Amino acid sequence: MTLGRPSRRAFLAGSALALGGGAYYLTRSGGDDAPDVSPDLHPSDATSELGVELAGKPIVGSPEAPIEIYYWTDFQCPYCEWFEREALPHLVSDHVESGRVRIVFIILGYFGEDSVNSSVAARCVWDQVRDSEPSAYWDWHEAVFAEQGDRNSGWAAIDNLTETTRSVPSVNADDLETCVDDRRSSFEDEIDADTERAESLQITEVPSFIIFNPESGADQRLTGAQPSQRFTDVIDSLE
Repeated sequence: MTLGRPSRRAFLAGSALALGGGAYYLTRSGGDDAPDVSPDLHPSDATSELGVELAGKPIVGSPEAPIEIYYWTDFQCPYCEWFEREALPHLVSDHVESGRVRIVFIILGYFGEDSVNSSVAARCVWDQVRDSEPSAYWDWHEAVFAEQGDRNSGWAAIDNLTETTRSVPSVNADDLETCVDDRRSSFEDEIDADTERAESLQITEVPSFIIFNPESGADQRLTGAQPSQRFTDVIDSLE
């Protein structure tokens, strides 16, 4: 079963495939302590060589990085949370901070209302900080994943996300609430468009990754909660 388009009216709330591929590494790949990282982020309004609209998406790393990683995620996905906590900091420390890689975050709304709430809120926060202090988004993103609760239990209700936001420096919680009220519909349209593009690229589960060399046009794909060494191997093969 593949993931259907999770429109705002009909959510796919439990596909095994959507979480497939991650369990192996969750149980078998502990890894070293993850480093503390505070990477640079930047905005872009371009369409990437992969055909992904970059407007509205946080991008970690240098705009000049020769390797791009497209990362499809959902704040309710437990394997995404594992990746963010255990593998992503190593990936940033080893490859992003050196200028070798940049990562495009594409936040979907696969699993129901809490997924859509958190994806809309993420777009509001990125819109708020992208031009003034884009790195503040990283702190907010980490804070939301740290609060991940049972699926669609209300943990990502807008009121709860607003309270989480109050603990994040440089992100204004009141502005977040206003943005959600004013722009929710347009951001839900963006989520639907991102989902359609994911389907066109045969992205059928989260987390999913396309590691891409724009100069050569070569790419490789990874799915599930992969350890950082798997990314290193792929990056090396594409350079």
